[in-house]
Formats: sequence, structure tokens, C-alpha cells
Amino acid sequence: MGQELTGRFATKVLPVGAQVPPDERERVLQQAGELIRAGQLVAFPTETVYGLGADATNASATRQIFAVKGRPADNPLIVHIERWERLRQVAASLPPLAATLADAFWPGPLTMVMPRSPQIPLTTTGGLETVAVRLPSHPVARELIAAADCPIAAPSANRSGRPSPTRAQDVYEDMAGRIPLILDGGECSVGVESTVLDVTTSPPTVLRPGGITVEMLRRVLGEVQVDPAVLALQPVVGPARSPGMKYRHYAPKAPAWLFEGEPAAVTQAMAAEAKRRLDQGERLGLLVCAETAAALKEVLPARGDQLVWRVPGSRQHPEQLAHAIFTLLREMDREQVEAILIEGVPATGMGLAVMNRLRKAAGYQIVSCHRPAYNGA
Repeated sequence: MGQELTGRFATKVLPVGAQVPPDERERVLQQAGELIRAGQLVAFPTETVYGLGADATNASATRQIFAVKGRPADNPLIVHIERWERLRQVAASLPPLAATLADAFWPGPLTMVMPRSPQIPLTTTGGLETVAVRLPSHPVARELIAAADCPIAAPSANRSGRPSPTRAQDVYEDMAGRIPLILDGGECSVGVESTVLDVTTSPPTVLRPGGITVEMLRRVLGEVQVDPAVLALQPVVGPARSPGMKYRHYAPKAPAWLFEGEPAAVTQAMAAEAKRRLDQGERLGLLVCAETAAALKEVLPARGDQLVWRVPGSRQHPEQLAHAIFTLLREMDREQVEAILIEGVPATGMGLAVMNRLRKAAGYQIVSCHRPAYNGA
């Protein structure tokens, strides 16, 4: 359905970062707000990833989001607000924990699932009687919502299934001709989408891990459960309670395999598989932690441009991996690799969000690496 919209717009990319003079920034944001009020779509930066925004109260406008992205209609959208007072326009009632969580994590990368207000159409919520809502910390996002004077529904501003965009140029790759305006606020600071927490359950349930870790939530709330779908080994079947639960997401163009397990076994397994694919003449991408890259470079043959390395950071700092993974997956596309081997990390702290994204990016093609030695995929 989204294909029909290609070429409809001469998409503008307008800077709104700190380097832009205040009067020009204000003019651009007012223009963007007018587009939102008119039922159009605008891509804008948040601290997590770039969002594809529409008036959350306008069923026709949010329907356009699904069309432009090629997004299944039962995949709910997150509604963004710029201040606490607007929450009553979005939610029919406020669960007791909402204020506690807002005091601790708003503005920021936490989305709360609450009962839906009648002002939010079922088109926005994917047919659910709950609504996912957050208050972003990025100033451009909040200023845009204020300029539009309405809550803004915004999934990631990419074609459905592609890696989420963390830079305006990523948005342009997927959305040129499909939307009228992209606000360029520079690179996103977190790099993965928000944590989605269902506060209508007892205890609250993490439906999607993100910039606020489970450990951080437990320090504030005590008991917090994690939905089994977060680290599922296969796609979820049935209704999606949260964005990012049901469908394949974050996928590069080339097929990818995710190697999970003890680091030494992962290194050995990746080396064996890389050698096999290089010997077959494949152009291969390796997305690995710094420690594993050092070990692999000692054993893999030098193959010139046949082997593409991307090293997002240390295994000890999963926040570095979270910040970089979508950008590096898109770089693999630009490098036109034929296959990608990805290293997994421990699923704790921010590593839980990283592994949730990587399992989907690999299409659940997971290689479990334990001793004894790996003998090939």
C-alpha cells in the first residue's frame, strides 16, 4: 500500500539543531506543526530514533503512517506528548504507578501502556483498548508537539522491517517522496527505541526493552516482569500488545546470523563460518564487539574489500552497541554485503534491548555457541 505514495512529495529536509538561529528554528517548527494539524506526516528526531509523526487524534492521518511505512494495521503506534497535562487527552485513566514512573523517567525513553481515551482512535492503537504513550526528552520533539498542539503518534521513520533511523539521512533513504518534511536534529543519542511498560498489569510488564532498563525500573517499582516475547526465539503469533513485538524488524537487506553464547565459543564459531563464506567468494559483513574483532583479525585471512568490519564498541558497554547497531546495519546495506555475521551480548541491562533488536534483525537465524567446538552452520 505504501508503494502507491512514492513520488507524491518533494521531500524537504530542514535543519533544526542547535546551530540553527532561533527565529529560523521557530519558523521551521511552526511550519511542521501546521503540516501535522493539516493531517500530514512529519519525520522528527527524538532521543531514541527518528519518528514518523501524525496527529494521534486524527484517524485519517494515522492511517497514512501505516500506508507510508507499509506497516501492518495491527501494529500499534506510540503517542508522544510534550507535557504531563496532555496525558489526560490520551489516556482514559491514569494507573497509580504512572505518576511515580513519570517522576523517575519522564521526559525520557519510557513508554507506558494505559487505557485508551476516546479521543485516540483505534487506528492509532492498532485496534487495542490501550494506548502507548511517552514524553520524549529531545527538545525538537517536544517543541513540535507544542507547535502542532496535539499529541503526535510516531513509530520509527523507516519502511517497515528496515533498521530504525538514527539520522535524518537514514529517514530520507526510506521516506523520500513519501512525506513532505524531515526535521534534521542530528544523530539520536540513545539509538534504540523506548522501553514499553504495560502499567495496566500487576506487576507491570516490559513489552519491549529499550533506553530504560529492567534494572532501572525495578529500582523504582520493585517487582517488574518481562514478557516472554522480549527474547523469543521466533516471531510472536497473535495480537501485538506493543510496537516491535510481532513482526520482523530492523532487518538489513542481506541475510544475517546472530551468534550467541560464551565469548570464546562465539569467536571460534564466527571464525569458522567466516572462513567458509570467504572461501566461497562471498562479500561478508562482520558486526562484532571490539574484543571479538581483535581475536578474529588474528585468525581470518586478509581479503581486501571482501570482508567488511563494523565494531560498535566493547562487550562491557552495551550502551555503545545500542547507540550504533541501526546505523551499522544500514552501513552494511550501503556496502552491499551478501551475508552478515553478528555477535550477541549478554541480555542484561541495555544488552536486553540490544539482543531483542538483533534477534529480529537476524530474522531469528540464531547460532547457539557452546563448547565443544562449533562445526559449521
